[in-house]
Amino acid sequence: MAGAAQYPGSALRLARALDERTKRETLAGDVPALIAHPDWETPSPLVLWMHGRTSRKEIDSGRYLRLIRAGIAVCAIDLPGHGDRYEQRLQEPQGTVDLIANARPEVDAVLESLLDGPHRAVLDRDRLGIGGISAGGMVTLRRLCAPHGFSCAVVEATTGWLEGLYFPEQADQRRWPVEHPREAVEAIDPMAHLDGFEPLPVLALHSEADELVPFQVQARFIDRLREHYQARGADPEMVELVTWPETGAPQEHLGFGRHSNEAKNRVVEFYSRHLIGAHA
Repeated sequence: MAGAAQYPGSALRLARALDERTKRETLAGDVPALIAHPDWETPSPLVLWMHGRTSRKEIDSGRYLRLIRAGIAVCAIDLPGHGDRYEQRLQEPQGTVDLIANARPEVDAVLESLLDGPHRAVLDRDRLGIGGISAGGMVTLRRLCAPHGFSCAVVEATTGWLEGLYFPEQADQRRWPVEHPREAVEAIDPMAHLDGFEPLPVLALHSEADELVPFQVQARFIDRLREHYQARGADPEMVELVTWPETGAPQEHLGFGRHSNEAKNRVVEFYSRHLIGAHA
């Protein structure tokens, strides 16, 4: 893949307990993936996980280890222009809209590659979760605005109201460092496509002091999403929101700082409840 050797940290090592249960493969033609499984023998639920802009699939290995220890397989992919398919343009703030637009159709292609591929016998297609951080969370929410086979979703440090992020109503809200065409933003904005969002359990985690994705933008989306659930006859409490006033993380956006352990535990508990407990 062009540029892979230039990516800083592409040789990042995984903890041995994770590495021995992980396969590195290229899915759907050109999507680098890390696939971890509890035992590679028993059919397990699967979570598709997506990182944020400027990151890579290996960065959240502690989360993956917790998931497989809970009996849940995980597939983490490099988003377009990231990790083993590094492209500088998509690392920059001006590349975010293209990044999300390009990543959304890859979700289905990756799942098809997994569920119809050589590992299909150890992956349960009836127990699928999806999730992501920041840009990965935006891809997640936008993908859920069309028919899908997921049972639940987790998003962190993100928002489903991209118009509110890029064209803020509040004068005191920090503006995004670059301008994006409104029509391009609307095309990837989950808020603009909520009519297609079928209610399912969602867990959203956020620092209220987030400097990159302001909490009020995500809070507005969560309120609107709950209203959408209620209008569909679904319980709005299916949308869970966990926040902290501040976490000590860099820019209050890169992880959850001193609350990181709590956040990871909540995510594993959520996926376990909806992918294992609901099917017990």
